[in-house]
Amino acid sequence: MVRRMIVPLIFGIGGVVVLVSLGVWQMQRLGWKDAVLADITARISADPVEIPANPDTVADRYLPVTAQGVMGSDFVRVLVSQRHIGAGYRIIVPFDTGDRVILLDRGFIGTGDDLPTAPADRVVVVGNLHWPDEVTGSTPTPDLGANIWFARDVSALAAALGTEPILVIARTVSDEAGVTPLPVDTVGIPNDHLQYAITWFSLAILWFGMTAYLLWRIRQRTI
Repeated sequence: MVRRMIVPLIFGIGGVVVLVSLGVWQMQRLGWKDAVLADITARISADPVEIPANPDTVADRYLPVTAQGVMGSDFVRVLVSQRHIGAGYRIIVPFDTGDRVILLDRGFIGTGDDLPTAPADRVVVVGNLHWPDEVTGSTPTPDLGANIWFARDVSALAAALGTEPILVIARTVSDEAGVTPLPVDTVGIPNDHLQYAITWFSLAILWFGMTAYLLWRIRQRTI
């Protein structure tokens, strides 16, 4: 009987150890990801500064900034979906600060809403620098005829609107009306490590139960 139980026991213990190890690793990843998200949140909500002369796409991502300028009349619509609201567009416009022209993400309007006219006077913008990584292999090419884009590709948007490849996502805009800012946050950053850990630990429990049942069956057959 003992010989018949050795192989299932080895596989059972080995499987449980591997699955538990994977669960522990995911918990470690969860701690790391929580720290990353906390750091990003702190960076997003820091006091705004002037836009750097040559911002770095990595070091200055999420940097809170403030600027004064005039919105251009040109614009690009980027298709998005808002929870509990539905489909709509992010409105991206040129923003002339006087010594440079950058991109400004004014915010959200519904698909059936008319685009409010941009304020004619200078406005004060508080927001965050960002270079969204939204373009994938399945992202459709922009529908230039309908002026609808499907991702915020900063370089392509800058070329289309004749600006520097610098995007400020508005948090607040003075004298803005009819466009709802969609400020930068961490909601879109995936953090599924807890679910993965639960899955691995659940499989470990299942593996242990199956092993115990198999050993019981072997024992019953030899009695």
